[in-house]
Amino acid sequence: MPVFTVTGDVDPFLHVSMRHGEKIYCESDAMVMMESNLELKGRMSGGLGSALMRTFANGESFFQQHIEAVKGDGDCLLSPTLPGAMQVVDVGQRQYMISDGAFVAANSSVQLNVRTQSLGNALFAQSGGFFITETSGSGQVVVSGFGSMSQLEVEPGKDVIIDNSHVVCWDSSLHYEMSVTTNRSSGFFGNLVNSVTSGEGMVLRFSGHGKILVCSRNRNGFLAWVRGPQRS
Repeated sequence: MPVFTVTGDVDPFLHVSMRHGEKIYCESDAMVMMESNLELKGRMSGGLGSALMRTFANGESFFQQHIEAVKGDGDCLLSPTLPGAMQVVDVGQRQYMISDGAFVAANSSVQLNVRTQSLGNALFAQSGGFFITETSGSGQVVVSGFGSMSQLEVEPGKDVIIDNSHVVCWDSSLHYEMSVTTNRSSGFFGNLVNSVTSGEGMVLRFSGHGKILVCSRNRNGFLAWVRGPQRS
């Protein structure tokens, strides 16, 4: 199986070591360097329907990069689009939901499936809308977060509330609900007022037992700041 190693403390690379015949796939434009024994191709993963849903619903590339060690063993370096940490996640006993833009790379034995989510979550979601990405298969997937990343463990009876823009991926066995506030008793219009006055925005409430990866920076907030008026 290809070996994923995150190298460097600030804006790290993903180093991938591959044996002859092994394959990985990654987000478009993720490849920084590869040795001559490797071959890169752009492919439409999962068929036309899945590719279209990933592109229009989740904002990902229509074509993904597939890298295969066709001539012998070889290494490559990958990098996500936005600066920040990366983490290698084991897939098999646990499967994961992945937020928009968080996917970096995966073994060929791991699939990314686009499926529908509940109407309530879809209407409030900043990520995925009516569609969301879920892993299947067995192997490893690499995700990135804008800024640094931290792992949280959710336990029964101890719900966790996270700003939607800081969620990278989560255990698919967790139950989650989207809302505009952390207060369940304020009513819909009260929630809207609380959201505006607190600056909290959309939050995800997770319950059950499983793992969540979060990042320290808000990608949408940063991009809005960059596009805003120039500061003297």
